[in-house]
Amino acid sequence: MPEPANQLPAEALRDTTLRQTMHLSVGGQTIRVRISNAYGAAPLHLTAVHVARPMPGLLGVIVPETDAALSFAGRSDVTIPAGADFLSDPLAFPVAPLSDLTITLHYDQLDFQPTGHPGARAAAFLAPGDQLAAATPSPYTMLEHWYLIEAVEVRGPGARSAVVALGDSITDGRGSIPNANNRWPDDLARRLAANPATRGIGVLNMGIGGNRVLLDGLGPNALARFDRDVLAQGGVRWLILLEGINDLGMLTRDAAAAAPDHEALVARTIAAYRQIVQRAHDHGIKVMAGTLPPFMSFTYYHPTPANEADRQALNAWIRGTGNVDAVADFDAALRDPAAPDHLLPAFDSGDHIHPSVEGYKAMAELIPLGFFAPPPVVHRPAHPGKRK
Repeated sequence: MPEPANQLPAEALRDTTLRQTMHLSVGGQTIRVRISNAYGAAPLHLTAVHVARPMPGLLGVIVPETDAALSFAGRSDVTIPAGADFLSDPLAFPVAPLSDLTITLHYDQLDFQPTGHPGARAAAFLAPGDQLAAATPSPYTMLEHWYLIEAVEVRGPGARSAVVALGDSITDGRGSIPNANNRWPDDLARRLAANPATRGIGVLNMGIGGNRVLLDGLGPNALARFDRDVLAQGGVRWLILLEGINDLGMLTRDAAAAAPDHEALVARTIAAYRQIVQRAHDHGIKVMAGTLPPFMSFTYYHPTPANEADRQALNAWIRGTGNVDAVADFDAALRDPAAPDHLLPAFDSGDHIHPSVEGYKAMAELIPLGFFAPPPVVHRPAHPGKRK
């Protein structure tokens, strides 16, 4: 649910067209769009939803001849209960790997602030009235948030399975360039698409800025949202977990904490990590955990050596033998060898916690693609039966 600073303007709550563009990781022949009313307090009525190819290089503009209407249980409109998601019917709409898809919605009225994602780093357009099929809605208001769209599902010979990136603002892409798709999950998607053995693997970015493992912040805590954001996604076989910095920073943001409080936080966070790993394994999902990069000198948290010791303790558990299926050592990739409790300047976006575009690229590059290899086929001999 968007906090007040990221809510829709009051004039956009009635008879409005909302246009957003999503970056896809895999290609296929058929798509479905999932609309979310997860945090709505009342039913959400959409009069229609359209998809189209965006005009290259022009934000908010579609290629009109590609415009197509989605249906929901055979109808053009849909009413989604409070707290629920709703999948569109499958639509034959071929999409290429690493391409963009523009989704345009029209609603008659919203009596509440809709479910949204403040850290979109992609432009959304609001325009009055029904302008679903307009090449360029006019007049329009541009925002950098996402609303109502939960996911785009792609089906076809090239789309087989998916990996979820579960994390906070580092996964969400704080410090990346808006509308450029250069968060680290985007860079990982490009690596997977370029490798014949992995090009059918979709990447689902489930990063939320400010997110924590144990407590709610900007969005539910990682344990609370695990079922919706990981298990409920289609075709998920792998999970990359990068969470915990905000738990460490918030402990001491307003006042120093005693040593037992630091120890308890580390213990509770590790227990939550174990829960996430176990839940994933129970559903046949392999888990890669990312070590927490350094954040010393981040002024919002003003970390101390005690916070750094907590980070080292969590990273030691992540690197420990047998705790997870694989480790992405983001700490080793991003830290400054001359000051290991700081980001390398070339990989620092400037705030000393969020990587730069080059830092995100380095994160994606260190993820071993062998983690995504299919399990080996075991040929078992026929049972010999009993001898007489």
